[in-house]
Order: sequence, then C-alpha cells, then structure tokens
Amino acid sequence: MRTTTVVIGAGHSGLAMSKLLSDRSIDHVVLERHKVANSWRTERWDALRLLTPNWQCRLPGYSYDGHDPNGFMTMAEVVDFIRDYATLIAAPVQTETTVWSVRRANGEYRVTTNQDEWRCETVVVATGAFNVPHLPTLSDAVPPSVTTLTPFEYKNPDQLAEGGVLVVGASATGVQIASEVQRSGRQVTLAVGEHVRGPRDYRGRDIHWWMDAAGVLDERYDEVDDIVRARRVPSMQLAGSPERATFDLNALTNGGVKLVGRLAGISGGRAQFSGSLRNKCELADLKLGRLLDTIDEWTTRSGLDDSMPPPHRFSPTVVDDSPPLGLDITSGEIVTVIWGRGFRPDYSWLDIPVLDAKGMIRHDGGVVDSPGMFLLGSPFLRRRKSSFMDGARADAQELIVELTAYLDARASVTSD
Repeated sequence: MRTTTVVIGAGHSGLAMSKLLSDRSIDHVVLERHKVANSWRTERWDALRLLTPNWQCRLPGYSYDGHDPNGFMTMAEVVDFIRDYATLIAAPVQTETTVWSVRRANGEYRVTTNQDEWRCETVVVATGAFNVPHLPTLSDAVPPSVTTLTPFEYKNPDQLAEGGVLVVGASATGVQIASEVQRSGRQVTLAVGEHVRGPRDYRGRDIHWWMDAAGVLDERYDEVDDIVRARRVPSMQLAGSPERATFDLNALTNGGVKLVGRLAGISGGRAQFSGSLRNKCELADLKLGRLLDTIDEWTTRSGLDDSMPPPHRFSPTVVDDSPPLGLDITSGEIVTVIWGRGFRPDYSWLDIPVLDAKGMIRHDGGVVDSPGMFLLGSPFLRRRKSSFMDGARADAQELIVELTAYLDARASVTSD
C-alpha cells in the first residue's frame, strides 16, 4: 500500500500532525498498535491525572472548553479528549496495527506492520517517550521474596501486600506513587536522586501559568547550552489533584515518607544508597529559587506586581542529618519495590541507523538524521514544553513546514 506520509502513533502528537497534514491535503495514514490514546487507557495508575491544567490542553484547531479550566483531567477524561479530537478531524487512523519494521530502500520508506506494508516518502514517529519503564540494571538483584512493580504495573495501593514499600525515583511519577502508598497506611521509603522541585501554586497562580506567561515553557532547543542534558532533566515534582496539592519532598516527609539517597546498588539482599541526598536537595532548592526569580523579574517587567500577591520563597528541603546508607530488604521491613524512575521510548522496530548509544533518535529539533523522517512528542524536542499537549501542537506546526518543504524539494527534483 502507498501513501505520502505514515504517522506512527495515534496519541495527541500523532493526531496533531494528522490534522496539519490534512489541512495541506497531504495523503497519510496514522498507525496505532491498539486504540486511539491507548497509553492513556492502559498504562497509567488509577488515580493519575494530568499534571498540566486543563486550559493547557491545546491541539491544532481544538482545545479544552469545559467548566473547569484550572482543574486537571482524569485519565478517562484525557482518553475522551483525544478520542473526540480524532473524530473531529476525521483522522485516517488504522488501529490494532503494530509496526514491526521501518526501513529505507530506493529513496522511500517501507513500513511493515502486522496488517500491511506501507510505502511512503515521509515518516513521522509519534510513539511518545514513555513506552517502557526505565529500570536500572540493578533491578535484577532484588531478592525474589520482594515484589517489584513498574509504573505500568502499579494501579493502586490495594494490590500491594501489607508492609513497607521502597519507591525508587523522586520525579513526578515517584513522588505521586510514594504519597498515595503512604496515605494507604504503608510505610514508604523514597530513594531520591536528581530531581526538579516545583510548587503547584505560586503568587496566586498555577506554576504552569507562570512558566507559560513568562516564556519559560517556550525556551527553544537551540537556546540552551547543552540540549542533550536538557532533554534528560527529570520531570518536575508536580501532580494534578483536586486539592491542588504540592508534591515536593517536604510535603512527603510531613506525611511520613522516609527519604534516602539514590539507590546505588543491591548486594546480598541489602540496598545501598548514595550519600548525596543533601546535595541533591540543595541543588533542587537552588534551581527552584532561580525559576521563581525568573518569574518575579518577568512580573515586574510586565507591570503586574501590583495586581499579584507579593513574591515569596519556599522552605528549604528538610533532610535528616544522617539518612541511612543501607537497608536490608530481606528482613521483611520492605515487601515491595516500585520503580518510579520514569520511562523511556522503545524504537526497537526502527531498522534505520538513527539511534545513539542510549537508544534515542538523533534529530535536530525533530528533523531526524534520515531524509524525510521526523520525530514528535519527545521531551524538549523544539521547546521546553514539547512533551505536553500544548508543546506537541507548537512543535507540529513547525515540523509540518519542514515536512512540506522536503516533499516540495522531492517533487522539484522529480519534475526536473
């Protein structure tokens, strides 16, 4: 089968690109391994909500128009939002289609699936950056007597055995799960490495309102000193909740969660933790202060100080003087380990030499190192907000220009 463009993935990123392709009358198909918005349907825990406010749910020609713009969608609401978008734009989605291979031959792409083989001039990879859990190699050393769960497998505290829980990772995923499990009555120990601290609200507004208004979320990939590093920065410690709760480490310790350093190893049934906990927390506090300084400076330049509450700063992260450097996980004190270190993409089906040593696609702002291939929905693809719906919208609007130019150039060569 032949088409001009194959879009792989029918999440919000793939559908955003589909809308823009249709607007330009570029024939295409969107291949989805299960159903539209499948990852939102099946790969999230029960209580999860979007960590971005509803008003920030914006896609090309479509945006949230409900009664609670400052609230946070549940996963069921996200599925409805994306599914309704697919219907509205009449996206040519082919569901239950697993891509087995993408290869390049004779100046075109061949996309082999469990249904058909597609031949096309351009490919848009929109499978997302959260396909498989990010497990450390030391995960194999957890004793068999201890249950281990990934964020895909964890659904709610009721599935856990009674007893202590070690949550590994203190970004958005880890802190949300740690808080929920602690509130269920189980003692949680949280292994903390590098993290980004963030308040839910600041000076009377959501932190995402401030970062959007002040241009922080629009910072571009070609404006940062080290984009490789920027793309690996952990997600901010935020969660969407009806109570607008803050999920920083102080909130967790106030709820009874015990903090230890980064999980550095497991040997003989004993978990070993880094001694850098205090340094990691001080660095996160420092970066939070810089972010708030940026917001305050923008507010002053914009003449908004008189209409907003005054600036303030948050208490430093509280760390025990001597956090434990080890924990026996065979004694029964810990019965479950939950890997909360986030996710990584799966590009095992790409039979094209475009992956770096860490298995990530090499690209320049979404233009992949292979003619006619584009990437969408990856962290800091073109701007800091790229992994959010609003960021995918903005990135797609720029990448469609690149894709169209590529097709025009091919057509010009052919006509000559």
